[in-house]
Amino acid sequence: MAKDKKDKFVYFFGGGKAEGKTEMKDLLGGKGANLAEMTNIGIPVPPGFTITTEVCDIYNKNNNKYPASLSGEVKENLKKLESLMGKKLGDPKDPLLVSVRSGAAVSMPGMMDTVLNLGLTDSAVAALAEMSGNERFAWDAYRRFIQMYGNVVMGVPHHDFEQELASVKKEKGIEEDTHLDVDDLKKVVAGYKKIYRKHTKEDFPQEPEKQLWGAVDAVFGSWDNPRAVKYRAIHSIKGLIGTAVNVQSMVFGNYGEDSGTGVCFTRDPSTGKNVFYGEYLMNAQGEDVVAGIRTPQTLATLKRKHPEIYNELDGMRLRLEKHYRDMQDMEFTIQEGKLYVLQTRNGKRTGMAAVKTAVDMVGEKLISKEEAVSRVTPDQLDQLLHPMIDPKLKREYKALTRGLNASPGAASGQIVFTADHAEEWVAAGKQVLLVRKETSPDDIGGMHVAQGILTSTGGMTSHAAVVARGMGTPCVAGCKDAVISGKSLTVKESTFKEGDWVSIDGSTGEVFAGKLKLIKPKISGDFAKFLSWADEIRMSAVRKNIKEKGFRVRTNADLPGDAKLARDFGAQGIGLTRTEHMFFDEGKLEIFQEMIIAEDLESRKKVVKRLLPLQRKDFAGIFKAMDGLPVTIRLLDPPLHEFVPKTDAEIKAFSVKSGVPVKKLKAKIDSLHELNPMLGHRGCRLGITYPEIYDMQVQAIMEAACDVAKKNVKVYPEIMIPLIGTAEELRRLRENAEVVVKEVLAKKKIKVKYWIGTMIEIPRAALTADKVAEVADFFSYGTNDLTQMTFGYSRDDAGVFLPEYIEKGVLEKDPFQALDQEGVGQLVEMGIAKGRSVSPDLKVGICGEHGGEPSSIDFCYRVGMNYVSCSPYRVPIARLAAAQAVLRNSK
Repeated sequence: MAKDKKDKFVYFFGGGKAEGKTEMKDLLGGKGANLAEMTNIGIPVPPGFTITTEVCDIYNKNNNKYPASLSGEVKENLKKLESLMGKKLGDPKDPLLVSVRSGAAVSMPGMMDTVLNLGLTDSAVAALAEMSGNERFAWDAYRRFIQMYGNVVMGVPHHDFEQELASVKKEKGIEEDTHLDVDDLKKVVAGYKKIYRKHTKEDFPQEPEKQLWGAVDAVFGSWDNPRAVKYRAIHSIKGLIGTAVNVQSMVFGNYGEDSGTGVCFTRDPSTGKNVFYGEYLMNAQGEDVVAGIRTPQTLATLKRKHPEIYNELDGMRLRLEKHYRDMQDMEFTIQEGKLYVLQTRNGKRTGMAAVKTAVDMVGEKLISKEEAVSRVTPDQLDQLLHPMIDPKLKREYKALTRGLNASPGAASGQIVFTADHAEEWVAAGKQVLLVRKETSPDDIGGMHVAQGILTSTGGMTSHAAVVARGMGTPCVAGCKDAVISGKSLTVKESTFKEGDWVSIDGSTGEVFAGKLKLIKPKISGDFAKFLSWADEIRMSAVRKNIKEKGFRVRTNADLPGDAKLARDFGAQGIGLTRTEHMFFDEGKLEIFQEMIIAEDLESRKKVVKRLLPLQRKDFAGIFKAMDGLPVTIRLLDPPLHEFVPKTDAEIKAFSVKSGVPVKKLKAKIDSLHELNPMLGHRGCRLGITYPEIYDMQVQAIMEAACDVAKKNVKVYPEIMIPLIGTAEELRRLRENAEVVVKEVLAKKKIKVKYWIGTMIEIPRAALTADKVAEVADFFSYGTNDLTQMTFGYSRDDAGVFLPEYIEKGVLEKDPFQALDQEGVGQLVEMGIAKGRSVSPDLKVGICGEHGGEPSSIDFCYRVGMNYVSCSPYRVPIARLAAAQAVLRNSK
């Protein structure tokens, strides 16, 4: 009797047809869905079946128990597989061997478990030897299976097996596994069985069905292993219920010299160039390639030595890329000259490759501009802004050696030799370069925090290379001259100890001694073209009840140099200039300190006059850099105690300069002390109690605007009053500002349009935004303070507990990094709605740190903001995230 579809837990693929398809990734995992899809389109895939992700969810939620019907479904599908293959699992004469692999809906390379050659027993190995005519192959497969099953399923230390293998090789005086003969391999198997029994207190299982369920248990259990959990946290992978399990008939790359295995990409995953890219090993299994145990050969060698196989593989790569309309990462095996594809998935790629592939595929008419913009993640784009070695200085640096350019970008760091040390050193504030013979999935935490990664073995498709590219971390792999011994690295004649500085260039594969000067790259070529498409999309956005078309990106910049850089990166104005940063410049700070300690209004006014020309010069420089674009300048915000001398030495030095006695100075400084300065005498409160400060700043802004306007610079000054909690505060300060503005315009005899608005950063201002909007030309949300005051968290102290909150699931994300849309977001949305109920064309933006964070940018678009503003280096990322917000919310 056929099962109801909702109770179906196992899906078969093989014989040219499959029960699944590529759209079923959530149920079958990416690997299972693609195996089904490839089977349906006629790609040679070894047949098998997939146990769904729903089973993983049930297994992990029900104390490792399976649904009652699963055992019967697995038996039914195993029979179907045995019938198709003409072999039987556990048959002493013609055994069927299978692989058991994981596969979640989102690719997590190397993070979960795999078991190969399952079904081998003492009797099956003899049958495999006789049937294949290759006794060495059979015993090699058996020793691999015992090691993999023992480690993955039973937790026997991998190192113990490796020591046994090394012992047999040493005894024989050989270095390569491939030089072991049949008797050697039988000795290894016997040793492996003893190790297995020592750790498990039982003999290696000779019942294939027991082996199968042990492997299935292990793969489902690996969903929650520490490295998989950490990988999901690093990559913000959420909402998945578990991994699927793929049971697939084995094909053997270690069958002999006419067999092999490899990994390939339909385009170069480092650069995005449309060239067939990959590596392979003859007489090997897949783990040998990705684990970096042997250094593989390139596809160019395959083309030269085995042209027929290469041409067939090349045809499959073109077919699969056209079918999936994206770069593919393929695993293949050759058994006795016959080619099989074991997996395809959308390839992990660097930011450079992501952009180039997207741009090229639009040119090849495979995808649209909108699809291209949707495919590149903000994190990938961020990689293109990674440092590189200054080309002007590079010729002065002599490379020690060169490895494989596995992941682009340059990095300098103090070398460490374990992932744990990397995490510890970074937590202590150091920059590290992780140096390993080869990385393993357990190193994921250290790889994530390292500036760069250097390995002495492994190829372009090794674990280190693939994971580094996915993270955007510079990596040099397979550097044969890098000899690692304990806590020292020797490269030719140079030796480095833990803590020494080493630099790498992942774009060229070069390794350098010491800490090199790195620079940020420029936007050009494919990068510029790609961002122009993102701009087209976001600037064409039309939203209901918002008069202004488009969704803009501004920058936070306090200096003309920052403003110019941001403009080069595509900023459409300045959303925040912090005037207090200007006071910290040499020559201004002393004057500002004099103003703070002045005893009366007249004294303060005299000192403030000396600051006027300095501020005016600062603003003029920014207006010139942003010619034709709006510039929002926030009046003084921090409390005055931040500007005064702190140490006894500083106070004494200031006393000498100012002529004020030390005792008097200390008394004044003490009087400025506040118990909670972030909620104290700052922002608009300073403007009301010390109006001469704000008056001077408004005068400097407008005089600078008039001066540059007379030189044909288009200037659009926006004066922003911070930290208002009541409409009355803004009304009074606006009235003061208007008086100053009118005086300046009359004196300069020129018309300059200006705007006066406010930051919404206190919950009360958001709650009464309709009243505030009556006296504001624009709102700019200061979500750093708004988050602080809404949660009741001190931004400076929350780091003590927030990491634990996130780890324990109290909070999903740090609210200072990604906007809390549920709580703080309600205040933002309410404030916009209330403000526009009074002033329908009210311009609204955001200028907190959230203005450069993708999920926050999406929220800002949805609630109707006109623009986001972020730091200069986040501008390209915000341009992409803004375009993706438009696309996502137009569906």
